[in-house]
Amino acid sequence: MVGRVGRDTLEMREAHRFENRPVRVGGTLHWDVLALYQGIVDGLCAARQVDSVGVDSWAVDYGLLDADGTLLGNPVHYRDARTEGVAERVWKMMPAEALYGVTGIQYVPFNTLYQLVAARGSQALGTARQALLIPDLMGYWLTGVAGTEVTNASTTQLLDAVSRTWSAEVAERVGVDVGLFPPLRQPGSRIGELLPAVLEETGLRGPIPVTAVASHDTASAVVAVPAAAGERFAYISTGTWSLVGLELERPVLTEASRLANFTNEAGIDGTVRYLRNIMGLWLLQECLREWRTDLLALLEAAAGQPPLRSVIDAADPGFLAPGRMADRVREACRTTGQPVPDTPPEVTRCILDSLALAHRRAIEDAQRLADHPVDVVHIVGGGVHNALLCQLTADACGLPVVAGPAEAAALGNVVVQARALGALGVVGEPGAVRDLRDLLIRTQPLTRYEPAGERAAWDAAAARLAATSS
Repeated sequence: MVGRVGRDTLEMREAHRFENRPVRVGGTLHWDVLALYQGIVDGLCAARQVDSVGVDSWAVDYGLLDADGTLLGNPVHYRDARTEGVAERVWKMMPAEALYGVTGIQYVPFNTLYQLVAARGSQALGTARQALLIPDLMGYWLTGVAGTEVTNASTTQLLDAVSRTWSAEVAERVGVDVGLFPPLRQPGSRIGELLPAVLEETGLRGPIPVTAVASHDTASAVVAVPAAAGERFAYISTGTWSLVGLELERPVLTEASRLANFTNEAGIDGTVRYLRNIMGLWLLQECLREWRTDLLALLEAAAGQPPLRSVIDAADPGFLAPGRMADRVREACRTTGQPVPDTPPEVTRCILDSLALAHRRAIEDAQRLADHPVDVVHIVGGGVHNALLCQLTADACGLPVVAGPAEAAALGNVVVQARALGALGVVGEPGAVRDLRDLLIRTQPLTRYEPAGERAAWDAAAARLAATSS
């Protein structure tokens, strides 16, 4: 994506799109990271001359480099099964409550901490001299400069949530060498410049800086939440995952927060992204891969289905793996004694009703645990195109929903680069993110959904789901 940014201008255009296809080799699921890097280089060619480059990506996964800076094999994909049962081993070394009390990171089986423990004893980890999270790896290949951007580092479950430095206590107790990670850096800092070889391959004229953005894609997406000044808001970053939560000034490290599976991830300008991971539109994406049908027609048909007929727990890790998703949704309904959705529109309505309920529960829990009431919900990311999901979320939460922008992660990435170049606000000034959000409000199309329907029906569905999940 190429962004054009000014005081009253924020425009985006797609320069290049390429596939991200994980590859299973020898029973292990990998990222095809070299193909992804080539996609970035091709994108720079298509972008033509730019003033800065920034990379954001998914969290937790990493590449291992040897003493010469050579990649030791393709990074393992977080959906790989190698971390099954690893958390229980870790908790024997450092109990879950103590781990949360330091890092504030929720339990998900693929956190970097568990991946490193799972890799213990492997040839690659034994040979490695450096570990780079995915956006940092791309930045290293572009500039030759290694570092670890803090918003992504926070997802490793190895960072102290208060000091935002590597936790020596966690590393020592679980036997992980955090010295593998290069020094931490902040969003908006300068990584380096595109290497001469990259300039030659892309045809760009240097020097071109590479800027450390909020490199965890959700962190960039939250930057792009178009919240008005003084607005008490919750956000939902929708896509493959739904990341539902609040922007706070300090982490919530209570035992109640841990048991509710909320995470405290680093945000821009010292903020905390207090959120819960929900399976998200992955459920529908997997069904569409099987059905090969038109999405718009499917959503129109789903809107005509009876509401809340059957609901599932959208946060159930049983839906994490790919394959046979529609059958697994039906089986979950059958197991809980609910009507079994048969047709694609029925399955789709079940999924979307369930996602709206999961959004509601996360927002209610976040307000209670953080003592932070909200008046409006902002939905950003690809899910803003799903009008049915946006309306159902407003109905379930009983709160207005503001949907947009869709390309939130890319917009958040670009405005942080622009600020680093001096085009928007000043890094480090109190409330500096306000300038970024005001620009988004002025320039981006937004759609508002007001809650409708009977709240009692959602209350009953939530109670039914709670009973079947217990």
